[in-house]
Order: sequence, then structure tokens, then C-alpha cells
Amino acid sequence: MSRSRNAVLVLSIQMITTVMLAFISGSLVQAAEGKAPMKLEDVKQEVLGDWVSIAPEIRPSAAKNPDGTLKPFYLSREFKALAGDVFELTILNFVDQYGKTPLARIHIRGHILWRGDHPIAPGAQKVDFVADEAYEVTPLLQGFADVLNKVAADGYAKWEVGQKQSIFGKNFAPFGLAAGTNFMEYDLVYLTHDMLFWGARNIDGRGFDTEQNRPTNLQIPLVRK
Repeated sequence: MSRSRNAVLVLSIQMITTVMLAFISGSLVQAAEGKAPMKLEDVKQEVLGDWVSIAPEIRPSAAKNPDGTLKPFYLSREFKALAGDVFELTILNFVDQYGKTPLARIHIRGHILWRGDHPIAPGAQKVDFVADEAYEVTPLLQGFADVLNKVAADGYAKWEVGQKQSIFGKNFAPFGLAAGTNFMEYDLVYLTHDMLFWGARNIDGRGFDTEQNRPTNLQIPLVRK
């Protein structure tokens, strides 16, 4: 076969491949566009139930190491969405990245406030999580209980390993809570493929404490329990 005929054959194969890829890509885009995003009422219905972390997770914390780098925050989540926009969240905080040594258990209960569409994905919603019913802390390691007895003694019983105490509506310096205020986070919710996404933590450790700090991207998801 001559070089010219080889060149024509190669060019033909390239053109066919390009056309096929374009067709496949176009079909996928049409399929994605053809699926209407969930409306608010659909999201409220689909989110109901129990959700859990896939594995121990990591977040950047606001605390810093001596060299100025952010300390990691290792955790797992259990989230329950109930009727009436009520939620319960239990966070298990770990010392290590593999979740072998629990440090503390944090439990909050409150309401979800729906604030409109979020631009990260079709069907995503801005939400505020307000802990207006309960906020409890249980130290699970003696060292952490000792720290709490130094920095959060006023207004509390002695902190003991395995003994929870309510910090709801009280001063609690370790979490920056002031008496008479409810803890609240400006967050997002996105449901897809039977997974529940919240917002990814800001990489500089900022909390979701203002509208300006509301997350822009997705966190590792929760799956149904």
C-alpha cells in the first residue's frame, strides 16, 4: 500500500473516531441536560432518613501547628434528616487519621433553613443548619477531659470520660460559643446517585459562620445507613 493511501486511511480513521467521540459526548450531554434537577420539595423529601460517613474524614481546622500550618481534624458523621426540617448530627472526632482513637463525640439537634439554589450543581440548595434544640459534648479520652476541666469548667460539672454534658445556650470557649446564642452554619446540600453532599471546608480553616463563608464546592459525601 502506498504512502498516500496509508495517509488517507489514517486520516479517515481519525475523522471517524472524532465523529464517534463527538456523537458519544453529545449524547451524554443531552442525557444529562434531559434530566431535570430536583426541585426544593423533591430535595426535602429525598434527604429524609439516616446518612453516615463512608470512612474517617479529614478537615482543615482553625487551630494551627507551631510552624503555622493548619491542624487536621479527623472525624466521622452520622446525620439524620427528619420531618419538619428537623435534623440530628453526631460527629465522632478522632486523634488519628484512621479513626482508631476517639477523642470526643459531639451531638446537635435543630432545624434546616432552606435559602435557595446554590450554583455548584443543578438541584443544589443553600441551607443553614441551626442547632436550636440540643448541643452535647462527650469527652472520650482522658486528656481531652482534662483540657475541658481547665478551659470549660465554669457552669459545668466535672468533665469525665464517657459522660456527656449539654453546652446548649451556654458559654463554651473551646467551640467559641456564647451564652444565649444558637450555633449555626451556612452550608449547602446536594443529592445525587443516592449520596448526600454538604459543602467542602474552606482550605484556610474558616468556619461557615457567615454568608460570605458559605462553601462553594462539595465535601466528601454521606451514604444511606
